Amino acid sequence: MNQEMSEIKEVFIKDKRLVKNGSNSMHPLELNNSQDFASQTRFLIDSLKGVCTSYGLGNDGNEFKIITQVFLYKFMNDKFGYEIKQLDPKLKEAENWEQEIAKYSDSQYEMLLLQMNPDSAKLKRAHYLSNLYNRQDKEEFAKFFDDTLRDIAIFNNEIFSVKTGTGAKITLFDELSNYITDSSQRDNFCKAIINQLVNFSFEKIFNEKFDFFSTIFEYLIKDYNKDGGGKYAEYYTPHAVAKIMACILVDKPVSNVTGYDPSSGSGTLLMSLAHAIGEDRCTIYSQDISQKSSSLLRLNLILNNLVHSIQNIVQGNTIKTPFHKEGDKLMTFDYIVSNPPFKLDFSDYVADLDSKQNKERFFAGLPNVPKKDKDKMAIYPLFIQHIIYSLSKKGRAAIVVPTGFITAQSGIERKIRERLVEDKMLRGVVSMPSNIFATTGTNVSILFLDKANTKGDIVLMDASKLGTTVKDGKNQKTLLSNEEEQLIINTFNQHEAKEDFTVVVSYEQIKEKNYSFSAGQYFDVKIEYTDISPTEFEAKMDGFKKNLDTLFEESKILEVEIKKQLGGLKYE
Repeated sequence: MNQEMSEIKEVFIKDKRLVKNGSNSMHPLELNNSQDFASQTRFLIDSLKGVCTSYGLGNDGNEFKIITQVFLYKFMNDKFGYEIKQLDPKLKEAENWEQEIAKYSDSQYEMLLLQMNPDSAKLKRAHYLSNLYNRQDKEEFAKFFDDTLRDIAIFNNEIFSVKTGTGAKITLFDELSNYITDSSQRDNFCKAIINQLVNFSFEKIFNEKFDFFSTIFEYLIKDYNKDGGGKYAEYYTPHAVAKIMACILVDKPVSNVTGYDPSSGSGTLLMSLAHAIGEDRCTIYSQDISQKSSSLLRLNLILNNLVHSIQNIVQGNTIKTPFHKEGDKLMTFDYIVSNPPFKLDFSDYVADLDSKQNKERFFAGLPNVPKKDKDKMAIYPLFIQHIIYSLSKKGRAAIVVPTGFITAQSGIERKIRERLVEDKMLRGVVSMPSNIFATTGTNVSILFLDKANTKGDIVLMDASKLGTTVKDGKNQKTLLSNEEEQLIINTFNQHEAKEDFTVVVSYEQIKEKNYSFSAGQYFDVKIEYTDISPTEFEAKMDGFKKNLDTLFEESKILEVEIKKQLGGLKYE
């Protein structure tokens, strides 16, 4: 390390002081509260994006890989330090734990790693961020940087790799420097990245809870999870929708249960579900066709203490080749959440789905392939059918559907609703405000299923009038306040009927209404009565009589004219 780097110096980042000393590690000044950490974490993310922009990768297709993987490396490095301090009092008490751990023999270090939680990332001493920072003068630093991250991925492959539908494993880190086209700039790029990572420590945030990490995750991926990515559109589910779905699904304490999302995206719904259940009381499963989404979901699981579920994250086509099985049968789950793509061109494999083994799974049928506009084929009914088939005996599900589904009077949609009523597994529907998703103009509802709800008491809610409309870029977006979110959750879970808001109905009543799941069709028709005096009554009646007399006179004239015209017609 050169003279300048070995000297004691101070760096100020947004008024937060970082002390560098002559040792082999960095010592950020500790922050004191969640707000400071959230602010600093956002600043780190913005700084990493700034580095990418400076090297020509701003808004590049690979930028999200660099940002998310570098962020993850920093998180894992700091969490490793946090966890080993809990295992050895000497490390916790040391002014510099890295200097202290350097005194360990190889066998002592290996023993320390064995004591760590099985779901924790294990690092060799050569993997430490400080080691990368202190060796920036090394020739071919970019290769050294890539090799370090790759070795971490290999060292932790069994815990952190995501499977594909064929069983191949997607490792934790790519060779990030290769995304820089100009090879002469790769060393400088990696140095710039490392220099951003040492400005503060994550160590004090590991006691934070779900709300903190969900906010950070949303900020981290906000530029990379748009509605146009990949073959399956990666719609981002708003936090309010995710919270409502989870809190209605999990309305009482449970443990040792499974949760599943067949179109998981970046995992917003699964994280909310796991938080409502308790991260240590559930195991998560997912499948999504997008590699990008699967990588983002892996990051989400790591941030939210759900590393034990990474082995159940699969990249693959759920509809064509569902992965999770018990023997030769599809696995069933206690809780299922899903915001599936609504429309998609799947004409290339829809015929393959028409098989004997799929007959029960797709009980309501498969759509015909249109001659044009194949990208508008409705795929969400297949996801609904797959979810119904994948529910355990007392399983529950919450599915985002286009509002048109709840009243469609023919086709696959109607057959699905009939099945839900006939098999008595409907819990209710919440029709959401328009523009709750800023990226789509489609009105949506949330369909709630419960295989244990055989008695009825089905809640149908019209929440379309709630929320405040705001501008979100070029789009309009509806935001629900915390009070409105809680109103929806409490009213639904308490099975409370409120005028022009909710009704509680039976399966028989739904049959009488032609299997409609729309709350508005069950609301009472209100007739308003106005008191008037006898004189006002007479005046109104006289007015009606005069109008009728006028209409009758006009009718007589019209009758004569019609006869006259008919009499003048001749055959030629």
